[in-house]
Amino acid sequence: MSSGIVTLAAEAPKLSAANTGFMLICSALVMVMTPGLAFFYGGMVRVKSALNMLMMSFISLAIVTILWVLYGFSMAFGTDHGSIIGWDSDYLGLSGLGITQLWDGYTIPVYVFAVFQLMFAIITPALISGALADRVKFSAWALFIALWVTVVYFPVAHWVWGAGGWAFELGVIDFAGGTAVHINAGAAALGVILVIGKRVGFGRDPMRPHSLPLVMLGAALLWFGWFGFNAGSWLGNDDGVGAVMFVNTQVATAAAILAWLAYEKIKHGAFTTLGAASGAVAGLVAITPAGGSVSPLGAIAVGAIAGVLCAMAVSLKYKFGYDDSLDVVGVHLVGGVVGSLLVGFFATGGVQSDAQGLFYGGGLDQLGKQAAGVGATLAYSLIASAILALIIDKTIGMRVSEDDEVSGIDQAEHAETAYDFSGAGGGGSRSSSVPAPPTKEEKAQAAPQGKKVEA
Repeated sequence: MSSGIVTLAAEAPKLSAANTGFMLICSALVMVMTPGLAFFYGGMVRVKSALNMLMMSFISLAIVTILWVLYGFSMAFGTDHGSIIGWDSDYLGLSGLGITQLWDGYTIPVYVFAVFQLMFAIITPALISGALADRVKFSAWALFIALWVTVVYFPVAHWVWGAGGWAFELGVIDFAGGTAVHINAGAAALGVILVIGKRVGFGRDPMRPHSLPLVMLGAALLWFGWFGFNAGSWLGNDDGVGAVMFVNTQVATAAAILAWLAYEKIKHGAFTTLGAASGAVAGLVAITPAGGSVSPLGAIAVGAIAGVLCAMAVSLKYKFGYDDSLDVVGVHLVGGVVGSLLVGFFATGGVQSDAQGLFYGGGLDQLGKQAAGVGATLAYSLIASAILALIIDKTIGMRVSEDDEVSGIDQAEHAETAYDFSGAGGGGSRSSSVPAPPTKEEKAQAAPQGKKVEA
């Protein structure tokens, strides 16, 4: 046996129990982000829409999981075809995989990589739902998810992360989803709301969050899960890159909260809990594509810039007249664009790759690549999503009736309400809604005059 063959055999990756366990934990963390998003969005809507908002996220867990197993993983990560789409018959139904078959070049099984990427596919359409609050039929939304992940998400994921995808080959840096997830979802949200229009009373009626504690809980779950989302995207724990990403995730989020609150105080005179939660998400979004390329000092800059620009962007819907209910465009689209482009300025060349940004002597080369990825993803998702929404609207209809929207989409679409107040009242220590039996004195007062009342 030749020495060359011996060397290759020795260097072949072997299954790592540590990396496999780490990635399974990261997958679970990313899964928790979708219920976290449901709480985040659910608290931001009015009480009559809270359940619908929760369900719009939860249904993505069901639909995308099935489609991913059937054909989504194959489209996103199968053998490249024309730098646009992947396809591999062994991935259909995940039926052609060995239980210890490794993802190419890594020490984790294909099954682990597939389930980790599944969680990204689930949360991306769920992000879109925040822009459509209060007014979309649940059946239409479910159909939109199925069509959108097939036509938009699976191909874009292949562009950015799939071997042979045009953005991957160009050298666009997207560590964990600035283009494939956040710009993709934010542009889709804008495309859909331009088709379906505004909520009844938009710009006239108060539409304040019904439960800021739920918003803060949701933001906390998102932040917690985002460590798996970001650090796990290196697919292992052997060389320290994932650790840098973990640190940068925390640092950028903190910087974005401070920047958002400072802007809010200067502009509106108060530090709000909604601002703190929104700032956290803006920082998490922006560092997602950039965190594997920048230093912790760079992460502070990325978070602070995103915090201010996203805080400014959320008011654009009033200026331009589009009804982005929960600021998906202002936070996810703008935050994703900011984080992706800032790679071209702050990339040090010493973390995930040797690509350097403008501030580190790399010139405009990487910035140009980032701009290409941003522009193509934004344009494709915006146009394709608007077309899908238009098709659904012209066939089964996207919106509930105006009466159902005004009276409450929860009752109309789900025959439920988020909170049951029928048992509430000033009953002191009694928790039951069953009335207490009348006292002797109450019986006496209620009895006709001259008639004896039994004790």
